[in-house]
Amino acid sequence: MKFKLTFLTVALFITAVTIAQNTINGTITDTLETPLSFANIILYEVGKEEAVTGVISNDNGAFIFENIANGIYVIEVSVLGFETKKSDELQLSESNLKVDFTLQEETQNLDEVVVKSKRPQIKQTAEKLIVNLENSDMVNTNLQDVVKKVPGIILTNGNVSYAGQGNIRILINGKTTDYMDTASLLRDLPADNISKVELIQQPGSEYDAEGAGPILNIILKNNVKLGTHGNVKQMVGYENRFEYATSASVASYKNKLNWQLSAGYRKSTSRDDLTLSRKVLDDTYKQTSKSAFDPIIINVGAGLDYYLTEQHSIGVSGRIVNSDSDRISNNNTTISNPTSDITLLTDNSFDRNRNIKSLNPYYEFKDDKNKLVLDYNFVDYGYDNENNLFQVGTSQLPYDNRRYFQDASYKINTYKTDYKRTVNENFSWNAGAKFSDVESDSDLQSLTEDDEGVFQFQPAESNRFLVDETIVALYSKLNVKVDKWSFSGGLRWEESDTEGTATTTGETRTRKISKLFPSASVSREITEEISANLAYSYRIRRPSYSSLNSFVYFYDPFTFEEGNPNLKPAFTNSYQFNLTYENQPFFNISYRETSDQLFEIITQNDTSAETSRTMINLAKNENWNFSLFAPLSFINGLDGYTGVIANHNRYASENLDPELDLSKWSITWFTSAEYELPWEINSEISGYYTSGGLEGIIEYEWLAGIDIAISKSFLDDKLKVSLEYEELIQRPFTGSVSYDNVDATVVSNWARNNVFLQLNYSFGSKFGKDKKRGNASKEEQDRIKQDN
Repeated sequence: MKFKLTFLTVALFITAVTIAQNTINGTITDTLETPLSFANIILYEVGKEEAVTGVISNDNGAFIFENIANGIYVIEVSVLGFETKKSDELQLSESNLKVDFTLQEETQNLDEVVVKSKRPQIKQTAEKLIVNLENSDMVNTNLQDVVKKVPGIILTNGNVSYAGQGNIRILINGKTTDYMDTASLLRDLPADNISKVELIQQPGSEYDAEGAGPILNIILKNNVKLGTHGNVKQMVGYENRFEYATSASVASYKNKLNWQLSAGYRKSTSRDDLTLSRKVLDDTYKQTSKSAFDPIIINVGAGLDYYLTEQHSIGVSGRIVNSDSDRISNNNTTISNPTSDITLLTDNSFDRNRNIKSLNPYYEFKDDKNKLVLDYNFVDYGYDNENNLFQVGTSQLPYDNRRYFQDASYKINTYKTDYKRTVNENFSWNAGAKFSDVESDSDLQSLTEDDEGVFQFQPAESNRFLVDETIVALYSKLNVKVDKWSFSGGLRWEESDTEGTATTTGETRTRKISKLFPSASVSREITEEISANLAYSYRIRRPSYSSLNSFVYFYDPFTFEEGNPNLKPAFTNSYQFNLTYENQPFFNISYRETSDQLFEIITQNDTSAETSRTMINLAKNENWNFSLFAPLSFINGLDGYTGVIANHNRYASENLDPELDLSKWSITWFTSAEYELPWEINSEISGYYTSGGLEGIIEYEWLAGIDIAISKSFLDDKLKVSLEYEELIQRPFTGSVSYDNVDATVVSNWARNNVFLQLNYSFGSKFGKDKKRGNASKEEQDRIKQDN
């Protein structure tokens, strides 16, 4: 009987507990009633420290607790970027209870580990040298400042060279910027948008085969902070004249939505002076051009990313850049001989307007093993230019005023697919396809002023040139690591069809190229610190659309530039050997051999006394390069690097008359260092010296440059003040040309002793990508971090 009663008691107890199981549900939203997914919802029983259970809100911000016993409970809700919120005590005795939460955006900044005075992290692989700026607190205002930090890169008046090579392509996030001039790109792209810079010395098959020299790939930052944040930047400076710039950006990442907006305005000042002295029979021509200009650049950008699930995301970004640059070049031409001096004064006025529109939608799938990206990029580039070359005052030398209208437009459509499969940490492969279509329309109208002051159209000097080019590419690449060995090998196939039409003459030229481009690299860990890398690549350099155009464009009455529609592409075999110490660059040897080298030659007509620049195909170019790098950390308190590059260039052609054979060794020393001064002031100095070299047909003398910068942060690092002093050494580019009947010296100078003061104020949330969350959004944050 006692057993029966005990059994009955237990049965009734179990029944009572079962009946008392309850459900709590609700939704989590922000103040705008937007559902918050991936929120942590923790259930506590009053009087007990340990949580009863916890769940994560779904895509609609909804959550549910099931099978909860009767009792008194408290719910705590937290999500990164918002204030944590607790419910009132909940008396749970009903079968269902609904509790909704509205969260306020976090206004207090979390403590962050900020690494100050840490220079960019530099890493050398078999294919590229990487400069990571994520943790750098160095003084950067624009892309030009950032590029100076790449070991071996030399910047002179907006021109980029590396190890004696000037044919460097600049990419942004792996996408072409050929439609933009390099000087404007360096000056206008703000540094705070840049995550890292890759100097790709031996491009693999995943990159376009275009180009003979290295690729400079600029990786922009994604929005890696949760919450809403932004910055406002103001710059004033003196570069020949006073200039100023202002810009602002704001970004937000909450739940699955990530958006960014940016806008900027810059009024720059610059100067570009050129002196050309040359012999024409018994006369000496000294042509001086002094050009000051004040370009105004306006840019607006926006981006939107939406994470459909943990693995699927879509997005779109767009940018509009408008540049309006007016300038007047004062030209002074003096013709001297033993019996007379004649001076001709002219003004060359330019009214240039560039407008660039780009749109880039994408889709991405990514999990632990696979990554697939579908990408479309559209670029609309418009260029309007009016050029007036007028005589000033009177001269004994007759001259007819000239006027040129040159309009150009480029429309680029690019479709790209990339897939990567990571089998394990030692084996991966990737493949992809690309199709691009480029339509170019360049229209030059030449007019000459007659005796009555009326400008007459010159059909013989005018032309409209249309280019339609399509490029299809397929590639695959394999990456294998076995013990201390690493191997990477790829193959890229490209087929390009180019059609150029001169509408004035009705002449059409076509060119079709179908070729395979192999690439490979192998690495070996010699010791724990030292590794050796060997790499090879085969590449093509196609003529630019402007160089194919047969336009004749005058800079002054006796100097002009001329296109060449007969240009062929150049092909380059490139080899490189590296020794690295703790993955940083230490010693490097490279060799490049190019056939049909695209080469700018200067010619002179002794009858008209005119000199011209045009691009031709040379038989061959050979380049040897030896580099040695060393860190500066062995000096107490100093951080940075220094290095020496020995470079040998040779240009040769037996087909020219007379035969051309130019060769020269050059030595370049460079350094970049920083030191923390008292009161937490960061100081930085960068400099270079080169013994001279070959700039095409021009043999130039030694060059040197030094830049100094300091910066300090205020208001809990929200306000950063930077002061830069650039181009301290007053040394112009000085070179000479001695070929055939050309005997000339060239002196090019630009604005020096430039000073820039910049204020950068950051606002909003500071939830960095390194914050840890123990919920399902962790993989999403890792994905954002890895894609920087």
